[in-house]
Amino acid sequence: MSKKEFKKYIGTEGNMQKTVAILLNLSGLLWFHCPNGGTRNKREAVTLKRQGVKAGVPDCLILTPKGKYRGMAIELKVGKNKPTDYQKTWLKDLQKAGFLCVVSYSVEEVEYIIEQYKKGLLK
Repeated sequence: MSKKEFKKYIGTEGNMQKTVAILLNLSGLLWFHCPNGGTRNKREAVTLKRQGVKAGVPDCLILTPKGKYRGMAIELKVGKNKPTDYQKTWLKDLQKAGFLCVVSYSVEEVEYIIEQYKKGLLK
């Protein structure tokens, strides 16, 4: 399937994340969501940064290796949003570390990629 065949998600990124979380929970893969977004006051932001929170970490990190990949990183986007420079750097660094990295605007695409990843079919 080409990228153009997937229907773009209509709604908020938070709601898209909830749907993707359901898919990943059902997948049997070891994964987690890194909640870097959201509004925080300055004090809380400083505390989180000191605790190791990093800007740009992808939305979903799958730690189950499959095929030639050590894991998978998924960055979710909606509307006209694009990955930030921090997100691009994380995706590039994770790719160098052996992760499959995906930016997706579609729940259908994420579902397809998860299934292909589980089967070890992605190159």
